[in-house]
Formats: sequence, structure tokens, C-alpha cells
Amino acid sequence: MVFYHGGGFVLGSVETHAALAAEISRQLDLPVVSVEYRLAPEHPWPAAPDDGEAAARWIAGNGKALGLGVTGLVLSGDSAGGNLTLIVAAALRDKPAAVPVIMQLPIYPAADFVNEYPSLRQFGTGYGLDDSVTVYFRQHYAADPKSLRTSPLLGDLAGLPPTVLVTAGLDPLRDQGRAYAGKLIAAGVPTTYYEGKGLVHGFATFRKDIPSAQVDTLNFLKLARTTLDEIEAERK
Repeated sequence: MVFYHGGGFVLGSVETHAALAAEISRQLDLPVVSVEYRLAPEHPWPAAPDDGEAAARWIAGNGKALGLGVTGLVLSGDSAGGNLTLIVAAALRDKPAAVPVIMQLPIYPAADFVNEYPSLRQFGTGYGLDDSVTVYFRQHYAADPKSLRTSPLLGDLAGLPPTVLVTAGLDPLRDQGRAYAGKLIAAGVPTTYYEGKGLVHGFATFRKDIPSAQVDTLNFLKLARTTLDEIEAERK
């Protein structure tokens, strides 16, 4: 697995998300390579998607350097990292890496910087990811909102790998995730959608503070493991 941490493209690191990456590795029984991509404002867009794609391509072709037998990639990340997951999956669909991307696991991803969604208004204040924080992140990231390397929901989703997409029920980004999952299904991509009911953005990294968040994290990872089992059975 190639994992991209969240933090609005401004915050976060391999260290802040080490516990989540380790939990994913345990539950999926996969080695996880966590990517330390460049952050804004020192490195605004498109540094993050550039680094995300470059890292995935390097990992795909350099398993020996990592001591791994890399036969396929699973892309995953949370929030901003979920956005990078979607962008890199599309890039590697259009120009394949040394090994295929066999699944993506975006966790409450940002998918659309252009359109307004009801959940942005419903949960924009008092649910952790406030509007003021989102504006701060966007100002520093300085992305072109209409680019497919910012808003992957605007692109053609046909031919993307099987997907397990996770949202949080009280998340401003929830409806973007729902819309992306719906468009995947309409495009014929095998898709499993999981929504953490009553949970806020970032719940997978709040597992010690929110007991139900651990349950939901284990639940969506079980779905991901089941999907992987099915994929591996088909590849044999």
C-alpha cells in the first residue's frame, strides 16, 4: 500500500499518521509505504500531486530497494491524502506504472473544489473541519480548482481500480465522497461505500478519543480486505 497522510496539504506528516498506517497494515496484512509529500505554503499545488504520483511510480518499480516483492499497488489516504489517492489512481490508469493499481481506499477524501454540497453548509461549523480552516488550507495550497489534479470528481472515472470509499456522516466533505462513489458506480467501477454514522472528519485518527471510531475503522478495513481477497482470487 502507498499511503498519503491528511492535513489539508498544509499540515500532517508520516509521524502524525503512523498509528493509522500501522493499523491499516495490520488489518489488511500488507506492507504500507507512507509518503512524505511536500506541503504548502512553501510548496503549493501541484507539488503534492506531483510527489504523490512520483512516489507511487517509484515504489511500483523499486520493490527490491524496499525489500518487498511488489506485484501491485493499493493506494490510500485520508482527507487531503484521499484527494491524492484519487488523483494518483487516475494518473496511473492513464499512464500505467511498473505494476498495476489493484485497489484504492480513499478515506473521507476531498474530491471536488468547484461545486457546493449540502454537507458543506450543514457541518461547516462545530464539527472539527470548520469553514475557516478549509479556507486557510485552500489559500495556502493555491490550487486550480478546475484541474483534474485538484478536483478528480470532474474527470472520467471509467477504468479506475476497484474502490472502497469511506466518508463520515458529520463531515463537510461527506457529500463529495458520496458523489464520487456514485459516479464510480455509474462508470462501472466495482465500488464499496462505507459511511461512519455520527462521526466527524478525521475519525480514523481519533480512535483513542472516540471509541466508535475504532469500530468503524475496523469495519471499513474489513471491507477493504474482503475486496482485496476477491481481487487476488481473480488474478490467480
